[in-house]
Parts: sequence; C-alpha cells; structure tokens
Amino acid sequence: MTARVRIPYTLLGFVTLLVIMLRSLIDVEYGAHTLYLDRKWDLTMIVIIDYGMGNLHSVSKAVERLGYEVVVTGDAEKILAADAVILPGVGAYGDAMQHLQETGLAEVTKQFAATGKSLLGICLGMQLLFEQSEEYGLHQGLGLLQGDVVRFKGDFKIPHMGWNKLQFLQQSPLFLNLTEGHVYFVHSYHVLPTNKDNLLATGDYNGPVTAIVGKNNVYGMQFHPEKSGELGMQLLKNFLSL
Repeated sequence: MTARVRIPYTLLGFVTLLVIMLRSLIDVEYGAHTLYLDRKWDLTMIVIIDYGMGNLHSVSKAVERLGYEVVVTGDAEKILAADAVILPGVGAYGDAMQHLQETGLAEVTKQFAATGKSLLGICLGMQLLFEQSEEYGLHQGLGLLQGDVVRFKGDFKIPHMGWNKLQFLQQSPLFLNLTEGHVYFVHSYHVLPTNKDNLLATGDYNGPVTAIVGKNNVYGMQFHPEKSGELGMQLLKNFLSL
C-alpha cells in the first residue's frame, strides 16, 4: 500500500523538476542566438486608441489574429502602459482632432510617442500624425511628423479607392522578409511629408502617393493593413514585432 502511494508522488516530483529545468533554458544564449519560448504572445499589450472615430473592430480583430492581447480604450493610463499603440481613423480630419483634443487623447498620444515605444497611425490616423490638413478648412494635427495633408487634385476619380502596389523606397524593419505587393486604399486627401527621409513607401494614383511613413518609433500607413490581405497582415505583424 505504501509503495502505491509513493510512486505517483515520485513521478509528480520528477515532472515538476523537469518543467523547472526546461523553463530555465528559456533565456539560455547560444552565441548570437537565444533559445526562448515566444512569451511575447502572452505578455505584449497592444492598445488601439478609442476617441470616437475609427475602424476599431477590424483593426482589433487583425491584431488578435496575429496572437497579441489587444485593448481598445480611451483611458490615458492604459494607453501609456501599452507596449505599442495604434491610432486608427475614419472620417474628417477636423472632427478627429476635435475629438482627440476634447478627450485629452491628443496630449496622451504625444506623451506615448515620447516614451520611444512604437506608435502606428492607420489611414486618417496616419494623417493626424502630421502638422496640418486642409480638409474642410485648415486644421492643426499632432505634429509628430512634419508635413501637410492636402486633397488630390486632377481630372481623375476622387476618392482614391482600391488596390495599389506599394513601392518600398528605403530599408525599414516594417519590410523585413517582404516583397512589394498590393494594398487597399480609401482616401481623398494625402500626405506631403516635408522630410523625404520619413517616406518609406509610396503607392501610385496618377502619381506617387505617400503610403508608409516612419520616423524613429512613429509610423503611419495610409492604406488599411487589416484589409490588405497577406501583405497588410505581414506589415502589421512587423510593426508589432518592433
């Protein structure tokens, strides 16, 4: 009777010890490579800023499909505590900035950018990162990137709506292991960045169109990565991996 009781406890102790030993290997380095279990999926918190305007559902579901914990919130403490933040946006520039100012989230977004953690603006969210827009009057933006938002001009269909091929202009961690492909745009206004070093990729709609921008930890995508198939999801994944 005693032997029958001791055997399972002995096995349990052995299994426990084995688990501890395996976990101790998580951070063991082998030269330039580190053997680890990908704990990022469990620990990294991505915040999508909810300021009353934005494609919150589609973006949050895309982030979840990539395996990350995502919180949609307008709470300043949660935003500042995030590992990375996404600023979405659909609608008019002036209305969006008014919402951000009235909720205090404009300042919170600037504070987050100042931490050095990764910030991504999507569609209108990318435009809000810049200094000003001429959409229905002149409106001041967040000023995290230098440049203006202007309306398309020409004898062609506006808004720019549909799939266009990206052209990568310079190296960026966003483009890791990627090749140029098509993504989905919907917009009537486009960005003219002051510093061309911040212009990472363009599309083409009767001429080059700013598609991806980046400066230090602040990035923007004019198109909708969450609606742009495999390439869009890979770009989003690369951003979240920064």
